[in-house]
Amino acid sequence: MRYTPNSAAVIEEILQEIGLGSVTELYADIPDTLKLSRPLQLEDGLTEMSLRGHLKKLAAKNISVEELPCFLGAGAYDHYIPAALDQLLQRSEFYTAYTPYQPEISQGILQSIFEYQSLICELTGMEVSNASMYDGGSALAEAGIIACSAVRKTMVIVSDTLNP
Repeated sequence: MRYTPNSAAVIEEILQEIGLGSVTELYADIPDTLKLSRPLQLEDGLTEMSLRGHLKKLAAKNISVEELPCFLGAGAYDHYIPAALDQLLQRSEFYTAYTPYQPEISQGILQSIFEYQSLICELTGMEVSNASMYDGGSALAEAGIIACSAVRKTMVIVSDTLNP
């Protein structure tokens, strides 16, 4: 009963309630040929650091997409995440609640969207940039509407190589 969180008293109470004399009786319907008749042959447990090292060695046997080209598609592609991003994500203005009645979005998301859109406009010289939609299809439609409004056009060309 080493891995059972219930005390002996609780187990006894449960067994009485269901009308059994022992925990072994719970498994009476399982044929003896299917039951392990010896103790498990497990190695001693590892410390967290030892386990991490062991898992790293096992993982090193695999070849990752960092070592070979990735052709998975559908949005899975090689990309670089700058180390500074972790520090930015820890800043409270990027994860505080926007309003008490809008828990689904945070002020931080709005702030990061604004920063991203502003930077894209500065880098590209475009008049508008949009990053406010979660869904790719909706974002494309919104971007098309904004672009058409900005230049007073009614048509958008979409490449057939666009990720579905």
